[in-house]
Amino acid sequence: MTGTATELLAERTLGTLLRRYDGVGTPLACHPVPQGLLNRGYRLATTRGRFFLKHYVAPDTADAAVIARQHRATLLLDGLGLPVAAPVADTEGGTVAVVGGRCYALYPWVEGRHREGTELTAAQSRRLGALLGRVHAGLARVQPPPEADRVPHPSADPGRTYALIDELLDLAHAHEPRETFDELAEHRLLERRTLLERHAHRRPPAPDGPATGWVHGDFHPLNLLYRGDEPVAIVDWDRLGVQPRAEEAVRAAAIFFVRPGDGKLDLAKVRPYARAYRLAAGVTAQEMAAAVHRVWWERLNDFWMLRWRYQERDRRSDPLFPASSALAVWWTREYEAVGDAFTG
Repeated sequence: MTGTATELLAERTLGTLLRRYDGVGTPLACHPVPQGLLNRGYRLATTRGRFFLKHYVAPDTADAAVIARQHRATLLLDGLGLPVAAPVADTEGGTVAVVGGRCYALYPWVEGRHREGTELTAAQSRRLGALLGRVHAGLARVQPPPEADRVPHPSADPGRTYALIDELLDLAHAHEPRETFDELAEHRLLERRTLLERHAHRRPPAPDGPATGWVHGDFHPLNLLYRGDEPVAIVDWDRLGVQPRAEEAVRAAAIFFVRPGDGKLDLAKVRPYARAYRLAAGVTAQEMAAAVHRVWWERLNDFWMLRWRYQERDRRSDPLFPASSALAVWWTREYEAVGDAFTG
């Protein structure tokens, strides 16, 4: 076999995996797929076709029973006609392969490409919102009802955020060799502390019963494949879970429609996206407004990219930081306009 990434996936492991399936053939080539921040993926060519092989490596996503539940949900959504990448079943009907204590899943290869929100027209943005709304409505049909006594996730505590800012400032200041990224990180951390001090009184209260539901959990451009103008596959359901559904719609918009040059949201695209989502999911303007406020607050208190860089020594998210950190500042300044775009 040529082109294998032996440091990531041994040929013996691949052979053991493929023997679990009927009709997939023998391997010809296996190349790592570069996108993805959590788990590993491979583009696999065999004598019978092309496949995507997923290796679950992140500790919080590598439980076989949890993965099986995710697969069941995608199979049921596929049955509803949604563009969902469903896994291949093995000879015993299972979709999770455990080899050497590690979890894998095999999928048909979906030909397509990722599209940033900057590439989408207003009409395509509307279709994107409708798609996410259909996903939430579909999950409500195929998943068990959320537990009635679930404890709502509290909003971020600014006191803890101040302590984190101080820690990250020390790490950024001490980083060697000194880079322009470190200077930007220090600037944004100081700026964010000032913003939090100014807006601490706006911390969202504990929810008094907003609608929650099953959500994809990680809906963004790298988890959606397009063929031409149409979405053909929603992938990576590792974060499937119960959350306030409208908050996922707001988070997704803040990724799809942020302008990389200045960190501003393209509100002309957010508006049709949000209207279509609300209609498809049955979400009220009031529910959406509460979600916008909570996600805004979440953004003000969130430093996961800097935590990866300075605490975990993982730089994979570094390219995302400039636009993401600018967005929190711009969103605070344009709070009313952003809220109107999501609810108008």
